[in-house]
Amino acid sequence: MSHKAVLQQWVLEALAAHGGKADRLTVAKHIWHARGRELEGTDLFYTWQYDMSWAASELRKLGQLKPANAGPAGVWELSGDGPSLF
Repeated sequence: MSHKAVLQQWVLEALAAHGGKADRLTVAKHIWHARGRELEGTDLFYTWQYDMSWAASELRKLGQLKPANAGPAGVWELSGDGPSLF
């Protein structure tokens, strides 16, 4: 699985762990606490926060996240639609 596909999975896991929605910072903290050791020592360590935002955009295209303008600014929310990556 590519590192970008992995980040899509991690974003979904983080949102699920926070009741289906969270702001970008909360998602980043969750990923760091849950997956930081996996990130260290890889090229992804240097780009993962940017790639996390890319992953959220891709998940919106897939229908997994609600559109960015569907809720409060900066909050990512699971849509309950689209193909599951779990």
